[in-house]
Amino acid sequence: MDKRNESLNKNMIYKNEKLSKYNWFNLGGTAKVFFKPNSQLDLSNFLKKHFEKEKNIYILGAGSNTLFRDSGFDGIIIKLGKDFSYTKLLKDNKIEVGAATLDKKVSDFASQHSISGFEFLSCIPGTIGGAITMNSGCYGYDVSKIFFSLKAMNLNGEVKIFDKNQIEFFYRGSDFNKDLIILSVIFQGEPGNKGEIENKQARLINQKKETQPSKIRTCGSTFKNPESKKKAWELIKLTNCSNFVIGGASISPKHNNFFLNNGSATSSDIETLIEKVKEEVFLKTGTKLELEIKIVGGK
Repeated sequence: MDKRNESLNKNMIYKNEKLSKYNWFNLGGTAKVFFKPNSQLDLSNFLKKHFEKEKNIYILGAGSNTLFRDSGFDGIIIKLGKDFSYTKLLKDNKIEVGAATLDKKVSDFASQHSISGFEFLSCIPGTIGGAITMNSGCYGYDVSKIFFSLKAMNLNGEVKIFDKNQIEFFYRGSDFNKDLIILSVIFQGEPGNKGEIENKQARLINQKKETQPSKIRTCGSTFKNPESKKKAWELIKLTNCSNFVIGGASISPKHNNFFLNNGSATSSDIETLIEKVKEEVFLKTGTKLELEIKIVGGK
């Protein structure tokens, strides 16, 4: 057996894997192929072997902003494994982070080493790879402000390095090539006082608890805030959409931009509710709401 096949046999390669356990809505059909590489070599070998046969590939992080359709995904879902989850202290207040590392773990690691600029990550669910792609942020902070460089793999299994001058970030997004798989990221922080950093983390976390629901089946902010003066949740409330219910899908009364699976929803219920709200808000205000969550799979 060659090393390529030997490596792949040690990894999780599943067919018709249920996607409901990999996203915060707990919804969705099955993936044709689900692959969880434990190392960069595993990922490279898998892509070199399978990419020419199957070009429909989706990279999944924590599933905190993903709605998989009931029909599932007719392709390959890749979820990075254990070797892609790590934090490493570098010189000059830089931190190297694996793409599968949870955002909050990065914030806590920075705090432990008295490095500021990462406090906002304590409030963001998800992994660092996704945070780069969508320029995650909250309360006036976002990932672009601390980004330094990243390492990524193309779908042919080749690795490339990108610095901060090669990627353009904008509100809840970036121009980073979606056909590249982020492997690791280097962030640039600032020297800080550990106590002050921890206090700021606590303030942000408390602010989140006061304004957002928790311990529910949701993927967080459904829509991006539009350029108009009013935020998405304000527009939803203003247009009397907050009481809309489709099947088992509803809208959180605590934060009207959080759509909920009440336990019996289907992905179709959530998507129908999203479309109904978009239509109503546009009809009454002329504002087109743009999705922040990702809807994945064929209709």
